[in-house]
Amino acid sequence: MKRVLTIVGLVVLVLVVAAVGGGAWLLASSLPRMNGTVEVAGLQAPVTIRRDARGVPHIAAASADDAYFALGYVHAQDRLWQMESMRRAGAGRLSEVVGAAALDTDRFMRTLGLYRLAERQAERLDPATRAPLDAYARGVNAWLDAREGALPPEFLALRFEPEPWRPADSLVWIRLMGLRLTMNWRRELLRARLARHLPPERAAELWPPYPPDGPVAVEATAALTRGLPLDALAVALPGGPGVPYGASNNWVVSGSRTASGKPIVANDPHLRLTAPVLWYLARLEAPGLTLAGATAPGVPAIILGHNGRVAWGFTNTGGDTADLFVERLDPADPSRYLSPQGSRPFVVREEVIRIKDGADEFLRVRETRHGPVISDVVRTAGDLTEADTVLALAATFLRDDDDSPRAVWRMNTAADAASFAAALEDLHAPQQSIVFADTGGTAGFVAAGRVPVRRGGTGRVPSPGWSGEADWVGFIPFHGLPRVMDPDSGRVATANHRIVGPAYPYYITDDWDPPYRARRILDRLDAGTQSVESTVALQLDTVSLMARELLPLMLAVEPASPRDAGAVDLLRTWDGAMDRERAEPLLFTAWLAFLNRAVYADELGDLFESYAGLRPRFIASVLRERQHWCDDVATDGTVEDCGTLLVKSLTEAVDGLAARLGPDMAAWRWGDLHQARLHHRLFTRVPGARAIADVDVATDGGNYTVHRGAGPVSDGDDPFPHVHGAGLRAVYDLSDLDNSRFVIATGQSGHPLSSHYRDQVEDWRDGRAFRLDAPDRAGARLVLTPAPQ
Repeated sequence: MKRVLTIVGLVVLVLVVAAVGGGAWLLASSLPRMNGTVEVAGLQAPVTIRRDARGVPHIAAASADDAYFALGYVHAQDRLWQMESMRRAGAGRLSEVVGAAALDTDRFMRTLGLYRLAERQAERLDPATRAPLDAYARGVNAWLDAREGALPPEFLALRFEPEPWRPADSLVWIRLMGLRLTMNWRRELLRARLARHLPPERAAELWPPYPPDGPVAVEATAALTRGLPLDALAVALPGGPGVPYGASNNWVVSGSRTASGKPIVANDPHLRLTAPVLWYLARLEAPGLTLAGATAPGVPAIILGHNGRVAWGFTNTGGDTADLFVERLDPADPSRYLSPQGSRPFVVREEVIRIKDGADEFLRVRETRHGPVISDVVRTAGDLTEADTVLALAATFLRDDDDSPRAVWRMNTAADAASFAAALEDLHAPQQSIVFADTGGTAGFVAAGRVPVRRGGTGRVPSPGWSGEADWVGFIPFHGLPRVMDPDSGRVATANHRIVGPAYPYYITDDWDPPYRARRILDRLDAGTQSVESTVALQLDTVSLMARELLPLMLAVEPASPRDAGAVDLLRTWDGAMDRERAEPLLFTAWLAFLNRAVYADELGDLFESYAGLRPRFIASVLRERQHWCDDVATDGTVEDCGTLLVKSLTEAVDGLAARLGPDMAAWRWGDLHQARLHHRLFTRVPGARAIADVDVATDGGNYTVHRGAGPVSDGDDPFPHVHGAGLRAVYDLSDLDNSRFVIATGQSGHPLSSHYRDQVEDWRDGRAFRLDAPDRAGARLVLTPAPQ
């Protein structure tokens, strides 16, 4: 990686020197052309692309195919590096351009085989679903062929040119989102690792939502997974400990509760914050086609938005849609594994990973009847011959018969709420909680996606693969999934919390998020008539019901010093608002982070960072009834109580903040340390480029507020930055869809030198959202015309 960064740094330095010396044309030439007329191959008729003041393209075409062509063209203009890095990540080909630093990620992705699945998927698509993918690919490639200047700076830095775009490059995005949003198998892995360190009843207590009097599923897990490289596998997986995942908010309010008499839909998906963010706004118009909202560069569709008749929004359901299976090798032939029907051969393929400035890596991938063997990712050839078990991953996003692309196309073309709901039957992975409404006034909700029905067990921990006892025997029927049309209450909100009651006949998951955000949303919705403006304001709500719940338990202490007593006094009168101009959010978050460490770092040892977080439900359970966790197991003959840990962790928190911000507590501000890190994934590693490519801005919110500002709280050195949250906020007005409001966290462009790279940051921070109005006639206007045959 150091070599890669050196190259990037040198290239950036050369570009800066060139600019100073009169070579600014090189930098300018890598910015896309926004005006004029360009002849391109693959187009049926002229297309006009107007840009509004924020650079959002408004595409007017004579056919749907040409509209999707133009979307591919503008995506390539503005976000080519994002598209390139996405498809290379999905294909396990990052090492080709960045070197051995990406080898672990590539090995894992090749083992999963996401791109192979996307290629096979592309071949079996029906013509209606395939057509937008083909048109889009032609548009991307038309820009690659027609560009007049340099490629975006990432390509210059890494010294390579992109290959032509293919439909499989778009389809792999859906597979990647399935991987990103399917988190339960990682929790299975963590539970299995904890089972080696803790008694089963203590390990079960770490997840309070699991019924305290229920069966202890982890009891046999330590023996079952003995010999498997679980710790090494956890290290090798993309992402890392303490990094927030998933989450989002959405809600739909029926016309009976709105000022307009028509529904309102709201959505703010929460993902890792980067520059640029995942989302790209666009509007497409063609005969029979109107689409507006958030696209994902690389994909020819509106992922979150409206089609002129129906509006929709997603949150991650968090369903248990992936399982780890421990497969036992056949003692008589280790090239086979055991199943309920007897010995079976592995499906084996050989992968070659090209590495920039390095020798090729050869990878042998094995698959069982459940899925790919992921434990091979971290095993050497010697390990493979000595092990008697392997770990395989079964996941809905790894199935060959996934029809999710068809669902996306049907959603984009749905005529009303009923046809939109019907389209969701094809959405297989990842499972999403989807709210929607149509201009006729119908509102609805479906938790769409395949959820396995198991022969036995719940998939909370790895299961024996040879017995078949936890095998998948089908999926929850589509019409058996949680759903409602025109709810009697007049509103539905989802925030990753539990969406079914105890009478629901199927198992979805035990790993629901705490209901703090959902409760706050519903409280605000029930407070009065809703409007577009009140909905935009609700998305910015910063009150932490989590803080309001925990503080009474934490404040029952006698502080160790007058300084600490001052902190307690501030927190006693605080209303829980995670406001960037206030000191209390800093005090509370730091205190809770140190308290988490004090409570369970001694028991978890090396696994502390893998589990660590603010963990409010667990901490509340400890302070209320499980105070045995407060005893430090590392001390002999002394039994510590929770009051002692509360006092100690408060002092540590105030000490740490004073060291960073000075002794004057009244001058501390949440925004001093809680800043959105909108960082460029490549250039953030290069000091010379970081100042241009990275965006840092003080923000409101916390991990459990509607306005979500989640941080890496297991990072003892810096737990405060806002690294995960709503990169997009959207509100849809079904009385007038042109009155819908949008904002993204950075800007439309992925080019650090573009005026649209960061021009939405302040609007996003301060809660200003805008309409996708027709651009000013005097604004940027690019016309694409068919090249002569």
